[in-house]
Amino acid sequence: MKKTIYIIIFLLLIAVSYFITASVYPRYTIYFPVFGLILLLDLYLWFSLKSRIFNLSPVFSYTLTILYWLPFFALLIMSIISVFYHFRFWDPAIYTYLTGVILITYLSKIFSAIFFFIADIVVVIRFAVKYLKQKKHKKPFNDQTANGQTANGQTVNGQTANGQTANSQGKKITRARFIQNVGLFSGGIMLSGLAIGMVKWAHDFRLKNIYINLPGLPRCFDGLKIVQISDLHLGSWSSYHTLEEVIREVNGLDPDMVFFTGDIVNFTTGEAGRYEELLGKIEAKRGIYAILGNHDYGDYVNWDSPEAKEQNFDDLVELYKRIGWRLLRNENEILGSQDEQIAIIGVENWSAITRFPRYGDLEKAMNGTQDIPVKILLSHDPTHWDEEVTKKFKDIDLTLSGHTHGFQFGVELKDFRWSPAQYMYKHWAGLYSVTNSHKPQYLYVNRGLGNIGYPGRVGIWPEITLITLRSDQ
Repeated sequence: MKKTIYIIIFLLLIAVSYFITASVYPRYTIYFPVFGLILLLDLYLWFSLKSRIFNLSPVFSYTLTILYWLPFFALLIMSIISVFYHFRFWDPAIYTYLTGVILITYLSKIFSAIFFFIADIVVVIRFAVKYLKQKKHKKPFNDQTANGQTANGQTVNGQTANGQTANSQGKKITRARFIQNVGLFSGGIMLSGLAIGMVKWAHDFRLKNIYINLPGLPRCFDGLKIVQISDLHLGSWSSYHTLEEVIREVNGLDPDMVFFTGDIVNFTTGEAGRYEELLGKIEAKRGIYAILGNHDYGDYVNWDSPEAKEQNFDDLVELYKRIGWRLLRNENEILGSQDEQIAIIGVENWSAITRFPRYGDLEKAMNGTQDIPVKILLSHDPTHWDEEVTKKFKDIDLTLSGHTHGFQFGVELKDFRWSPAQYMYKHWAGLYSVTNSHKPQYLYVNRGLGNIGYPGRVGIWPEITLITLRSDQ
């Protein structure tokens, strides 16, 4: 009876959460079935662990119960508060790390819950096999599992449901209990790793040195040093000094040009306010160029009015002017003189994935560059390269993108790379190329400097890229 009441209350809370999400973040309601499934797995894991927890002393059992459910109630309270006081007005550090702790806790719980589910399947299979064997031999069905346990966990043949013998012959663990223990251990390792990723690796910046040979590159641009940075997501930064370190690193490379490939904020332009003076300190001999990413348009905020959203965007455009970054919005700039020229082309966000905005107009952006021998494109989303650039605009030599962050999680070794990003993006980090009848085309996907969602990094480090162009002349 108690279990039924718990489930009903839990389902009601999920329903309340849905209406809150629809009110505050209407764009995210499409993901709510996944969110609901996660919460149901949370409840399933609790019922799987409850007997273990309440077998401990009262102090430990109550403490573990509070710790187990604390992330859920923190999420619920945050959601309720956000109805009256939107997240964009919260202190970035509080919001970032509170949501980060909730996220890594649930990821670890889900991981453990999968093992518990497998363990339950093992018990059911063994139960079914036992039943079919007894039925085949026309014996009365005994609901003991093949290892001497009943399905309801009572002691049978001297063995308890937790896999320990009830006599003095020693202790023995069942396969199901072993799988559960592996799940708990693995979930603990995941929680620890993700926590370290938040406090240590989130800003463990790495410099990538890339050399690219571009056919037709004018001699005056041979050796051109380009620094690419991307995906700052300033709303997730909690330390001013960490960004200072980035600026020092960029300026220390003495770049000819700096390219920023989108997503300067998470939700609103106001997130960049405290960093404006610092961003204006980046230096480059031939200029700093920037484009917009999917987060820069304010599309992920439920604005009070269309005018408020438009004002937020206008503020972003003015911010770029004040810090001295040339924002390219479906336009280009030609550098050099006479026959020795290159074109820097910037498009607004364009994605092959329908849930991301498609404001980019590459044909418009390239207007007037037809006779320029080398073209460099800044396009935030790397799906643009495979979907449109390599098919329709084969005279673009190099495309620089960001967006994926490498999912901020993965493994990158000398001869092996893996990240969840590869299941969503064909090109998710590093240098790619194709060769067509016209000439080679290159794509470089920067792993980003900032974070979104999970405020940390594990295996996929934040990146500053130094690209040196070489001429074949």
